[in-house]
Amino acid sequence: MTVLEDRIAMTDASTEQLDVWFERLERMPVPEGFRVEIVGGSVFMTPQRDTHWQIIRRFLWAIDDRFGRGAMVFSDVRIDFPGHQNGFCPDVALLREGAKKDAKGHWRHQDVVFVAEVISEGTAPNDYGPKKFAYAEAEVPVYVIADPYQGRCFVHTDPKDGDYGSRTVVDFGTDVDLTGTSVDLLVPTDEFPRDTPRD
Repeated sequence: MTVLEDRIAMTDASTEQLDVWFERLERMPVPEGFRVEIVGGSVFMTPQRDTHWQIIRRFLWAIDDRFGRGAMVFSDVRIDFPGHQNGFCPDVALLREGAKKDAKGHWRHQDVVFVAEVISEGTAPNDYGPKKFAYAEAEVPVYVIADPYQGRCFVHTDPKDGDYGSRTVVDFGTDVDLTGTSVDLLVPTDEFPRDTPRD
């Protein structure tokens, strides 16, 4: 068996297990306003706070302004990524034009061209750690982390060998300029709200 065949077999097994877990999660009484995803085989359920949602909306508006309302953009929709049982539900995921679901009805990580995650206190280590590496492994060209606690965006580009080769820090109030990337997008952050950690 080749390394590629090995990876495909592992991915298929991981996807089947994720299907089982997500089916069970869909039957659970998840409270309104909570987001559920699986990172590295662990289930995370986090509340969406108003600050979080306001920043997501501004990313979506920027995408609509640039690509129109027909853009293949999602928020909180399951996409399986490389690694051990990674069924992520990105805050914002932009797929390439013409993207289609696979035979099982799942969106493919190979079609994702941009991801933005907005930091939540309880799951921040996922966004800065395992999710960043999974997005890089999937060769998502641009990954932006918006951190309302720091008042900054962290722009990751040039995925290679499971990590991003470039990281740019952009303070809230300054545009996230992705016009020089494959995404060709400008995201104003002057109205991104800030947040304070809870005790």
